[in-house]
Amino acid sequence: MTAQVSPHTQTVPEATAQPIEKVSIVVSRGSLDGVYPGLILANGARMEGIEATLFFTFFGLDAILKKRQDHLKVATVGNPALHLPTLLGALPGVSSFATAKMKKEMEKLDIPPVGEFLTMIHDAGCGIYACRATVDMFHLKPADFTSEVDGVISVGQFYEKAAGGQILFT
Repeated sequence: MTAQVSPHTQTVPEATAQPIEKVSIVVSRGSLDGVYPGLILANGARMEGIEATLFFTFFGLDAILKKRQDHLKVATVGNPALHLPTLLGALPGVSSFATAKMKKEMEKLDIPPVGEFLTMIHDAGCGIYACRATVDMFHLKPADFTSEVDGVISVGQFYEKAAGGQILFT
């Protein structure tokens, strides 16, 4: 069966929706607004019965590091979505204010803090992995990570885990 797109274009076959069965989500930014999209997508996937894997790389590792997990901030410099002039975003206290405001709004929506969210997602069956190259580059040790981390894997191992599914980059 085909659907007419417009009188000036060719007809295209109607898409047959295939259910998503597996997602692998790459988290590369360590700001609060960089980590939460991956957590929300992984949580949503698990709630829908979709297999999910989180792969933390570069500064995204901050979300799974014991010393940094509870200290993630909203990026205020160079973040066009905040609609702040760069100079204003660089002023002392602006990032802390934006972070506190975002956390307060998320709390109103019953969105848990990063550590609690990771535990919840992990307990729901989501695999949580750190990028081998980044771990080596930053000279990190297994003891640096939270207990939810299932392992430190290479990019090749990540692709093996992602095979047959969708890869999302947040």
